[in-house]
Amino acid sequence: MKTIKQLLIVVLVIAGFQVLAQQTPAPAQIAAITIKGATAHIGNGQIIENSTIVFEHGKITAIGNESTSSRGREIEAVGKHVYPGLIAPAKALGLIEVNAVRASNDDDELGDFIPNVRSLIAYNAESKVVESMRPNGILLGQIAPQGGRISGTSSIVQFDAWNWEDAAIKVDDGVHLHWPRGFRRGRWWEGEPRGYLPNKKYQIQIEEVIAFMKNAKAYGKGIGVSKNEAYGEMGGVFNGSKKLYIYADGEREIIDAVSTAKENGIQSIVLVGGYQAYRIIPFLKENNIPVLVQHTHSLPSKDDDDYDLPYKLPKLLVDGGLLVALENSGTSNFQTRNLPFYAGQLVGQGMDKETALQLITGNTAKILGIDDAYGTLEIGKSATLFISEGDALDMRTNQLTHAFIDGREISLETHQTELWKRYSEKYNQK
Repeated sequence: MKTIKQLLIVVLVIAGFQVLAQQTPAPAQIAAITIKGATAHIGNGQIIENSTIVFEHGKITAIGNESTSSRGREIEAVGKHVYPGLIAPAKALGLIEVNAVRASNDDDELGDFIPNVRSLIAYNAESKVVESMRPNGILLGQIAPQGGRISGTSSIVQFDAWNWEDAAIKVDDGVHLHWPRGFRRGRWWEGEPRGYLPNKKYQIQIEEVIAFMKNAKAYGKGIGVSKNEAYGEMGGVFNGSKKLYIYADGEREIIDAVSTAKENGIQSIVLVGGYQAYRIIPFLKENNIPVLVQHTHSLPSKDDDDYDLPYKLPKLLVDGGLLVALENSGTSNFQTRNLPFYAGQLVGQGMDKETALQLITGNTAKILGIDDAYGTLEIGKSATLFISEGDALDMRTNQLTHAFIDGREISLETHQTELWKRYSEKYNQK
């Protein structure tokens, strides 16, 4: 009887793994592949009609019009569209599986100043949330820690891997700083008025950040004797090997944050969020600050804001001459799959469609520092791309037929597509 129970437990465990496991990652590309006839959206604003794209050993070796010679296996894609893999920055993908289940969340650690916490080693390459990104063309992401004042260090991964070591394409690319808020919402349940109230601790919180930066900078110069991992990890933002991602929304907060970082010798800065960045475009241009601007599908934060400010904000920044990409920090990880449709919404605000595409491909790659290999369809770059039946920025027509990461043809099946196939005919049965 005991043996039967043990066997049953083993069977249930195996069945559980079969249900939970992600598809087996694709093997390395061996033979050349040619995509013929599709409209190629390069990711830098250019289009090639009736294109030919050839890639071998994970790299694009030829791209041009129909006169370009084919090699190896040929994929007929007339009437379809080819795009570079979309990139999702500043997200906790692979760190959170079920928000309500604490044991499945690994996006935060104890402490307020913890740049030494590396998100990469907690990344779950078999996450079903990550898996669900691929059918919409999102093939790369920046895995960013959450919580605290300085949350930790992010890394950039591709979304078809056995483990975090296989997934990583850029390790420890930047440190994430959540700047103090100058205002907070009134606690009406404690008798405070509704709306925004000044944060009386704002200056104190800034001084804490400044003190940490100064101590970390001194530590990097060898001042002091005791080992401090948090200070040590900040060395990269002072020598330029890492970027400092500053999360700030208000005009005052953005100016304070950028000025503080610059005064402390940090030059490579990226603004994340930037709700009021449109008010200080000259300041951001002067300081060469790119913006990972918040997602478009949200309500205005202030009562006197334009009703459509979140929708048009990225276009205002692009028109102002800033380097801009889209992110959606602060929302559910599942909503990251809507990234191409946030870009598509900008077309309704008057943005050129290819410019909107750049906000989730080429521009994102530049901001993250991976544009030497990803973000655009160019000779010598990674064959990380996908083929769609229609416009990738339109949820009605973005139906992927093929997707490749570093030339490897990946599965587009997920637990959701499996359920869709199972139930799609349920109500058509007689």
